[in-house]
Amino acid sequence: MACLIQIAQINPLVGDVAGNATRIIAASAQARTAGADLVVFPELALTGYPPEDLLLRPEFLRRVEAALERLCAEVSGITLVLGYPRQAVGGLFNVAGVLRDGAVIAEYAKQQLPNYSVFDEKRYFQPGTTPTVFAHRGLMIGLSVCEDIWHDEPTRQTAAAGAQILLNLNASPFHAGKLAEREALVARRASDHGMSIVYANLVGGQDELVFDGASFAADRSGQIIARAPGFIEAALTVECDAAGQPVSINPLPEAPTGELETIYAALVLGVRDYVQKNGFRGAVLGLSGGVDSALTLAIAVDALGAGQVEAVLMPSRYTAEMSNTDALEQARLLGVATQVIPIEPAFQTFLAMLEPVFSGRPVDVTEENIQARCRGIILMAISNKTQRILLTTGNKSEMAVGYATLYGDMAGGFAPIKDVPKMLVYALAHYRNQRSSVIPERVLTRPPSAELRPDQTDQDSLPPYEVLDVILRLYIEDDECVERIVSRGYPEDVVRRVTRLVDRNEYKRRQSPPGVRISQRAFGRDRRYPMTSGF
Repeated sequence: MACLIQIAQINPLVGDVAGNATRIIAASAQARTAGADLVVFPELALTGYPPEDLLLRPEFLRRVEAALERLCAEVSGITLVLGYPRQAVGGLFNVAGVLRDGAVIAEYAKQQLPNYSVFDEKRYFQPGTTPTVFAHRGLMIGLSVCEDIWHDEPTRQTAAAGAQILLNLNASPFHAGKLAEREALVARRASDHGMSIVYANLVGGQDELVFDGASFAADRSGQIIARAPGFIEAALTVECDAAGQPVSINPLPEAPTGELETIYAALVLGVRDYVQKNGFRGAVLGLSGGVDSALTLAIAVDALGAGQVEAVLMPSRYTAEMSNTDALEQARLLGVATQVIPIEPAFQTFLAMLEPVFSGRPVDVTEENIQARCRGIILMAISNKTQRILLTTGNKSEMAVGYATLYGDMAGGFAPIKDVPKMLVYALAHYRNQRSSVIPERVLTRPPSAELRPDQTDQDSLPPYEVLDVILRLYIEDDECVERIVSRGYPEDVVRRVTRLVDRNEYKRRQSPPGVRISQRAFGRDRRYPMTSGF
């Protein structure tokens, strides 16, 4: 055996440089105790990812330098590789550094700076230009950082510089199908250049983003020989022989194959970390008896535990009795405390207050929105009083077309299913029930309704979700124009109406809470369209 490498798949807190350093010191000690002689941490592990405009603050960078000095002083008996920002001649760089025997012995500056989708690295960093290879126990080990592996040139440079093993430090966010993409790409890089690759990825939720971990190692033929679990902190140990060929110490676990399983895990992790890292005492949400709030409640309980979640039923004059029955039954199945607060007194009061203004005008969507806003006030009051975050329950289909009420059902601090289209909501609800039945069957079979007027269903205002979701995916995620969508067989009037609703409701989405990103084009930092536009 030439060396024993351990990947430390940690969950740092963005901005908590001192706390992250403590995590790194503890994980390094555990790796040393396990017999590893080199431990590798993810990209920007010292700051968390993405630190965004914290990188513009001189005090923040001074804390990074102080933390590096602390790591050099406190970590011994093991070689430490980790990511951090480094101010140097030429600007600020996204660095992978090697610490050994109380000193930084090598540094590599990330060459490929992503500036698309959720990434904004060119705002902060300058690109590196050269490879870095260091000697360790008779082996030559190269460094790269995240996006570098998606381009061939940095890997080619490192191989040409004599590296036998490439350590790739990552903060690679989750979207559906991402794990298979990563493994296939890294396997190709390894086989193309005859070099083993150790891929260390971040884990944890950070605002909209979820980092799924799932670190792994590929041998120089491109075989995946070691894999860490996804969505949890973990340590993965890889043994490398004298030629740099890695072998796994543990049997290779199967890669997750179920898309619903990984999406659900991402939603749970995103909710847990947003709530806990921001110091809330739990969560509260409105439980309507519909599928969106039912799925949100299940996610919240799986993320935080039943004792940290409160469900509030707020029936109106239009609420069907089956809605209350099903909501209470789900709360019972999950062991969640409930409050029942009818909104009729508040609704009547608002109508009385507004009667001079409304007199002579027909009833319309205004009265529907007042009901939703009554609920928003109640939920925000409970959130304020209990210091529990209010989780909104709207899905991506609704947010896309504006089928939601500002300051009503859009009120809240975090939106777990904001990036989940309606048909996927149903699929995830069925998936959760396969694990244990917590959502009443009638919730999954009855027509969806906002219940803000007599006999209302969503399909009174929207195309069937089976059609709507496809049009939305083509327009929002694939950037297809109306004509191309119509050419796929969808009615032109429906397509034009849906795309017009998407464009008109940008102002609503700008005022919505953040939510977990699971697709390659989520509303938020992924998609930046003008609110005022003549397009």
